[in-house]
Amino acid sequence: QVQLVESGGGLVQPGGSLRLSCAASGNIFSRSAMGWYRQAPGKQREWVAVLTSGSSTKYADSVKGRFTISRDNAKNTVYLQMNSLKPEDTAVYYCKATVAFSEYWGQGTQVTVSS
Repeated sequence: QVQLVESGGGLVQPGGSLRLSCAASGNIFSRSAMGWYRQAPGKQREWVAVLTSGSSTKYADSVKGRFTISRDNAKNTVYLQMNSLKPEDTAVYYCKATVAFSEYWGQGTQVTVSS
């Protein structure tokens, strides 16, 4: 059974930074592509960033240059460093692991950007 647990969300002022973490249980982490998604109130969930098992990265245009995805295989953890946060970044952030055509989701962590 694979479990993903996100942490690091909270309230931050515009222009501030947060680092989200997603810890994975199970033995699939190093073989997984890891992604971050977000869902704002009244909107569909959207893709934010992805990091493949080969360490290639891709970002949504809305976060490019501000967010950085990284992973620590020794800790089975993926991170999302978020800088220059904007009110429109407010959402519940989810991590997803994809391996061998299976997908696993975490429970989400709330990020609120407000003054």
